[in-house]
Amino acid sequence: MSRRRLGDCFRCFRLTAKISTLILFLFFYSFSNAQDSRDTTSIILIADIQVQIEATQALNDMYNYKFEKAEQQFRWFKQKYAWHPLPYFLMGLSEWWKIFPNMHVTTNDDLFLSYMDSTILIANNLYENFPEYRIESAFFLAAAYGFKGRLYADDERKNWRKAASMGKTALNYLEVCREKTYLSPELLFGDALYNYFSVWVPENYPVLKPVLWFFPKGDKALGLSQLKEVSYNAFYTRTEAMVWLMRIWNSYENDQVHAFQLAEYLFQTYPQNSYFHRYYARMLYSRGLYGQMEEVCQEILTRIDSSQVGYEATSGRYAAFFLGQLYEGRRELAKAKKYYELTVRYAEEINAIESGYYLYSLISLGEISQKEGDKEAAKKYFNDVKKKAGRKDEAYKDAKRRLKNLEKGN
Repeated sequence: MSRRRLGDCFRCFRLTAKISTLILFLFFYSFSNAQDSRDTTSIILIADIQVQIEATQALNDMYNYKFEKAEQQFRWFKQKYAWHPLPYFLMGLSEWWKIFPNMHVTTNDDLFLSYMDSTILIANNLYENFPEYRIESAFFLAAAYGFKGRLYADDERKNWRKAASMGKTALNYLEVCREKTYLSPELLFGDALYNYFSVWVPENYPVLKPVLWFFPKGDKALGLSQLKEVSYNAFYTRTEAMVWLMRIWNSYENDQVHAFQLAEYLFQTYPQNSYFHRYYARMLYSRGLYGQMEEVCQEILTRIDSSQVGYEATSGRYAAFFLGQLYEGRRELAKAKKYYELTVRYAEEINAIESGYYLYSLISLGEISQKEGDKEAAKKYFNDVKKKAGRKDEAYKDAKRRLKNLEKGN
């Protein structure tokens, strides 16, 4: 498969992330500032070492898709700290990770939004009535509004008005959290994301520049350095730092070597996490490690068949496409056809019919049909691509060219 085709396959992933990326780095910027600006004579729950240790284990369970176990700990926090937004936010975060692997499914939206609304209600009470918690509550208000905005901005929800409203409100609370005095490895995470994305976002999406007018100038190189420090030395934010570092290296910095190392580590550490599983498969594919990739992709499909938590059509679309590519390269056309057809089925299941995985699976099925002497089937596949792809899409141009060649008898 050409690099151009591979780029088309990953295009939607990058475009969909632009708004959520902006919201998330602003969220973590508030996280670092909120804690560093605190009144040290107050009890700041999120900075309590014992709470951090207990939450870290629960978060590890959450990342490994042991949601029931993680939420048991979060509910215990809720009993003990019902007056504080932390447990409600953690319960919402757990719902977010149920949504995240397949943003096409909206069944968890209402519960996620409910927990974020509870976070906002309780944090607002602290903000309005308890000055000693003003900074910490502002952090949770910015975080909750930011995550709600991220959900509304998703391509499946497309509620841009609500997304803009949530983002504006989050930014208002960020203004409360701007001063900082000291950053530990934990709190450095927010500063790292801010430093990187406050430069990257306007470079790549100039329309978003006005959002950053009132924020300090960032430094991408420093941001990357800080993210690495957090991933080495932190325990509360270590995994999140690795996830962002992996994605930045792979998608923005063209450093597949280090991205692959992190993808492998995250999958080995959280082997039940479908997002880490398929990202690892993706990196194996990109690096041409097809022997390992075959086993990893087959395991993804097996887990989907057994209805394992988190494994669904999105993960299946990745795995099936990679296997189709593998077997087509080996000239095992019957196997390749099977997995391309599976890719098409998974993509249609989640309505991802404009993705490169879907369109190039159809083109490959057309190629295989042509090799088998079935020109009518080949025409059907290529025409399907023309119907589903945009006229400027490379897949559309490819299908159009192949149809012309078929008409000429080539």
